[in-house]
Amino acid sequence: MNTQNQTVLILDFGGQYSHLIARRVRELRVYCEVYPSGRVLAAIEATKPVGIILTGGPNSVYEPGAPLIPAEVFERGIPVLGICYGAQLMAHVLGGRAAATGQREYGQTETRFDPDSPLFAGLPETGVTWMSHGVSIQGLPTGFRGAASTQSTSYAAIENPQKKLYGLQFHPEVSHTQNGLEMLRRFLYDICPCVGDWHMGDYAERTVAEMRAKIGDGKVLLALSGGVDSSVCAALLSKAVGRQLTCIFVDHGLLRKDEGDEVEAAFRDWDIRLIRVNAEARFLARLSGQTEPEAKRKIIGEEFIRVFEEEAKKIGSVDFLAQGTIYPDVIESGAGNAAVIKSHHNTGGLPDHVDFKEIVEPLRLLFKDEVRRLGVALGLDDSLVWRQPFPGPGLAIRVIGDLTAEKLDMLREADAIFRAELALAGLDRDIHQYFAVLTSLRSVGVMGDERTYDYTLALRGVTTTDFMTADFARIPYDVLARASGRIVGEVPHINRIVYDITSKPPATIEWE
Repeated sequence: MNTQNQTVLILDFGGQYSHLIARRVRELRVYCEVYPSGRVLAAIEATKPVGIILTGGPNSVYEPGAPLIPAEVFERGIPVLGICYGAQLMAHVLGGRAAATGQREYGQTETRFDPDSPLFAGLPETGVTWMSHGVSIQGLPTGFRGAASTQSTSYAAIENPQKKLYGLQFHPEVSHTQNGLEMLRRFLYDICPCVGDWHMGDYAERTVAEMRAKIGDGKVLLALSGGVDSSVCAALLSKAVGRQLTCIFVDHGLLRKDEGDEVEAAFRDWDIRLIRVNAEARFLARLSGQTEPEAKRKIIGEEFIRVFEEEAKKIGSVDFLAQGTIYPDVIESGAGNAAVIKSHHNTGGLPDHVDFKEIVEPLRLLFKDEVRRLGVALGLDDSLVWRQPFPGPGLAIRVIGDLTAEKLDMLREADAIFRAELALAGLDRDIHQYFAVLTSLRSVGVMGDERTYDYTLALRGVTTTDFMTADFARIPYDVLARASGRIVGEVPHINRIVYDITSKPPATIEWE
């Protein structure tokens, strides 16, 4: 729990956008924490919030077993914003009525706003909002009034300004809602009111001091994958305790081109002990003949732990095991009726034979974009801070079918060319994830007047705000043409390039 900043409490009722609400609040420089709705009173006591946001959820408030909260939450004088289910819950608990009318609203919906509402004053009086509900508020609690409406819903927003209670039937946190972020800003700054004291520079300085005080003269061990989370974790602990930190970098041979060397070089001048284990042959031997993606993932996770254990034994006992757990992991671990804070072991399970006393997770309060900003504040190399999202199993799940060293080398070269061309075109920051996939499909081609029968390579690029949904990136044809020409010309045994134009859903971002 953070005790240094103003805190907004987000009560999670199981909505698909709960994480996104928290990210939007953080983007507005206000610290927030997500708690399961069943722990509301304990959460209020723990966080002392300046405001409360109730998320959406899949239930109907009038059905038996639907998650509810005590009416006293709304009587404490703490400003409350209910979103979708949260708005219906507010009306229901306070004596109003929510019911299914048979007129469902999904997707972008034309909405009319009352300009006298503190949430909407000065904004356009009509606009598009993102709806996702089959239940509507039909009757208002005492003291409330309607503040927005649609063709199907009289109460698209409700409010009781005297008690600082507000409900929105739509989702202001999604980008499809026009001026949605401004509505959240007004709740936070005008109604709560917040001061905007969530700054990454302050967080970095404070967390370094906290880790230094906690660890003292103890020894710390970290599994360094080279990904953003573990790299920023290593940088922060290096600032805190220097060479008391030992990082074990297990290079499983499934990284992208030159990445193992880049990770090693990036930390060469940092005050840590870095042990690199080159284990490609060992991992490939375990993966030989495996074609099913889940089997690959399981083998890689298990083998990673075994290698890490073996190297850790050489070091002997340590005082702390560090993990790059970030806030979405913590939220997932505390879902439902589970405790909100529980260690999320993001290396596939805690090593059984490493002698340590305690776990430290210095990033556990941060979202991914905040982790990147922290990395910048700490002075970490851009190649690590802005590293493309990369699955733990690495290229093993970007080679469809069985794995060989030859296929991995082919994919590494092709992927490097694709990434280089996007960087040359200035698109590497605009496309949120991009990579190449070596398929198991072989087809006939003609190269140098000779018949070929070689592999098809798929290119993938997506844009997204939350990675829950994603749209395929509209990469210009000339950029794709340059990448395709270079790959076919420079990488042996690839004679056909395709571009994946499927969004998520129905597809996933990764192929396996």
